[in-house]
Amino acid sequence: MTFLLYLAAALLILVSLVHSYLGERFILIRLFKRDNLPQLFGSSDFTIRTLRFAWHLTSIAWLGFAALLLALASPEFTPAMLLQIIAATFALHALLALILSRGKHWSWLLFAVVSGLLVMTAIR
Repeated sequence: MTFLLYLAAALLILVSLVHSYLGERFILIRLFKRDNLPQLFGSSDFTIRTLRFAWHLTSIAWLGFAALLLALASPEFTPAMLLQIIAATFALHALLALILSRGKHWSWLLFAVVSGLLVMTAIR
């Protein structure tokens, strides 16, 4: 069973990296060259930033799932490990959303709160 968990985690890591790279190269960059993107907050900049971080959040989520599978494969597995991995995943979500949206997309705040709550739960 451990081998299967490692294999699944490796596949998730691979698909995450490929998704981000190919998505940027062949989808997002081409999409952003269009002149008919919605203009929110006065320009299409917010739309571009939101689409970019939303695209990459998927990859981060898959990396988080890979980390969960690796934790499950570990002989030292504890429920606290799962909480810590999920907290770290949502902390990365918050950071990416904050940076790429320049704080304009409020999802970063929700992700940060979720991460903080999970950290507090894990240390109890």
